[in-house]
Amino acid sequence: MRGGLWLTALLVLALASPALTQDAPSFSISLKNGQFVPSEVQIPAGTKVKFVVRNDNSTPSEFESTQFHREKIVPPGQEITVFIGPLDPGSYEFFDDFHQETRGHLIVK
Repeated sequence: MRGGLWLTALLVLALASPALTQDAPSFSISLKNGQFVPSEVQIPAGTKVKFVVRNDNSTPSEFESTQFHREKIVPPGQEITVFIGPLDPGSYEFFDDFHQETRGHLIVK
């Protein structure tokens, strides 16, 4: 009996997770000419958000942040999606790990 309850609970969580992320507010940035555009993005505090990163450069990039624990390669001409948060108010840095001088910030309010 216990095994059936655990299986049911896992199934409910698995089905609910995609629905929860579809309702997340969405924010987009691009990598262009070795820069994040825009370089600062304001997002709401305490909310999980969908963050889309498009690479318009001719070389691969790696979107990374040690502060909000994300790391994902963005091939040239393509985009990636990461879910971020919920985060506390503050400023969080992100960068292109393949091009360390390319940096930006999430401003969480």
